[in-house]
Amino acid sequence: MLNSRSSSINTHAAPGVLDELVYVIPDSAKNPAGLKALLKDHPEICFVSLVGVDLRGNDTDEKIPVSSFVADIEQVLGGGIQTDGSSVVMPGIATLNDAKVDLVADYSTRWVVDYNWDHIHPVAGKPVGTLRIPSFLLHSGEYVDSRSVLVKAVRRLQDELKALLRSRPDCARAFGFRADEIEEISPTAATELEFWVKTPGDKADVEQLSTSQVLQEQYWKRTKGAVRTALEQSLMMLEKYQLGPEMGHKEVGGVKAEIDARGEFTHIMEQLEIDWSYSNPLQAADNVIVARNIIKETFRHHGLDVTFMAKPIEGVAGNGMHTHVGIAARMKGGGVRNMFWPLDPMTDYLSPIGWGAIMGILKNYEAVGALITCTNDAYNRLKPGFEAPVAVVASIGHSVAMPSRNRTVLVGLVRDLGNPLATRFEVRSPYPRTNAYLALAAIYQAMLDGIKFAVKSGKTSSELEAEFSKSPDDPCEYLEPGRLYRTEQHVSEHFTPEERAKYMGSPPATVWEGLENLARYPEKTAVLTAGDVFTPKILASFREAAVNQWVTELRERIIHDNVEIVRSCRRVHDTSPDAGESDEARWARVHEMRLALMKDTPGRKSLFSRLRDAIERRDYAAASAMQLEMNEKMAQLKAAYHEYLKNLL
Repeated sequence: MLNSRSSSINTHAAPGVLDELVYVIPDSAKNPAGLKALLKDHPEICFVSLVGVDLRGNDTDEKIPVSSFVADIEQVLGGGIQTDGSSVVMPGIATLNDAKVDLVADYSTRWVVDYNWDHIHPVAGKPVGTLRIPSFLLHSGEYVDSRSVLVKAVRRLQDELKALLRSRPDCARAFGFRADEIEEISPTAATELEFWVKTPGDKADVEQLSTSQVLQEQYWKRTKGAVRTALEQSLMMLEKYQLGPEMGHKEVGGVKAEIDARGEFTHIMEQLEIDWSYSNPLQAADNVIVARNIIKETFRHHGLDVTFMAKPIEGVAGNGMHTHVGIAARMKGGGVRNMFWPLDPMTDYLSPIGWGAIMGILKNYEAVGALITCTNDAYNRLKPGFEAPVAVVASIGHSVAMPSRNRTVLVGLVRDLGNPLATRFEVRSPYPRTNAYLALAAIYQAMLDGIKFAVKSGKTSSELEAEFSKSPDDPCEYLEPGRLYRTEQHVSEHFTPEERAKYMGSPPATVWEGLENLARYPEKTAVLTAGDVFTPKILASFREAAVNQWVTELRERIIHDNVEIVRSCRRVHDTSPDAGESDEARWARVHEMRLALMKDTPGRKSLFSRLRDAIERRDYAAASAMQLEMNEKMAQLKAAYHEYLKNLL
């Protein structure tokens, strides 16, 4: 609903101010002299913040007044700013007794100015800005942040792939060029960001939302009112920050808004998606943080809440952040070649390098997935029936001339015969709060593992396709026997749960199960640690941080919320003169569930109490199993209570 602040981006500052602001710092100004001159010309930029990203994906925001920054600019840009390690999530690394962490500026990606549209500079008449400088986190002489992990993964991919092609010139010739013609290997990445928008305070009517989703009433429909304005302004702002927005549209979730007596839309609840251009992996990860901030603030100025949760509403489509990855080669003589594009695109889907890349992702996904899906919220999204990937399998296409857009698989090949540079893989498991730095690093580590096999094997594209398309009983050289890696079918409808588990692996269902994959599959975890990209120390810290968040949410939020739900399931039929045996039987079933979940007796502990005990004694395997049991029993309770209420007059 519109409020008095809805147009504050345009009215709190002088007309035309949008075009007078600095959004991105030119590369030529990323030095002490250039920054001093720019900051002098733009007094509305009042603060500087060095932005590091910890292992949970949190970005720091240390505001330094410009006067202090300028007075000590050489030291600050040279890594002279420190933060308390207790303020970043790096357990086992930045500890209370060894907490000093240095912030070191990264010059390789965009430096942006973040504006506070609620705070107008009294002299400049423009919103107060904060220069945000992407930074590494340095602890005891070692880089320990998410950004540095991705940098190492990209460098390793570039160096090893280039050396690999030099050692196997026959593979390079399969592309139609020589290995020594390559100037640089250039990985590329981009994300699609989904999010829910709603009027603050409104509660979701899950039945209405579910029905609307089944009928596809909202998908790609026209946006209206404040949602339309906020979406348009978000796209315009993303352009100013050089993200190159390509599209914004409604997604599958949502219900039709209502109109109040003033002709304004209320009870807004709908799902949107915004996509933007490809970048190098590091810039792509930075873009996620920039985009989330812009979108959330822009919609807030129109009186709307935005959530990037993976599953904000139970029983309705969640939010994904489908992540696209590719590899290009920049040639010495000019031009760019897509390294996934085959020499004969009417015969082959992919080059040998492309086949190797997708093989590597799927073969090693148990380890990769632990870095992508590591929160309770994320696992709430990964359930059959909501276009969320629940099986480690890929779709390539029905034929080379008919690309697939199978939305039920983990990885899909995106291919356009008219645009070779567009060939890439879409990984569908990330969600908007996934740590994009670590996710991309893990994906590229897995891709390189498969590429090394494909190149060294000397196999042709058709031979590699045959292995990737094998049946579970077929022999294989790189992939695992008994597994199915490719299907063009609807995964949830064509395969039974038992078939999915047998042929595509049993996906983890809790944070603990996902993290245990790092220990359960040491050979796949070794792919992550290859080249010292994910060091054992980094993986151990990441795991500890994820476990801490998991058990804290489970103990303090999830059990607490479920207790309130159990208490809210009240007996009401005795107030009706038409109550009968049917109502009493339905209520008895509900009450029995309530007791089993929550009520302790001298001879029996409730499920909630047993789960708390398991967490207290750090029996996380038992806690994980009981979490799944609790989720199932809570779903049964809600369904039973709903049936009980429906039968009352």
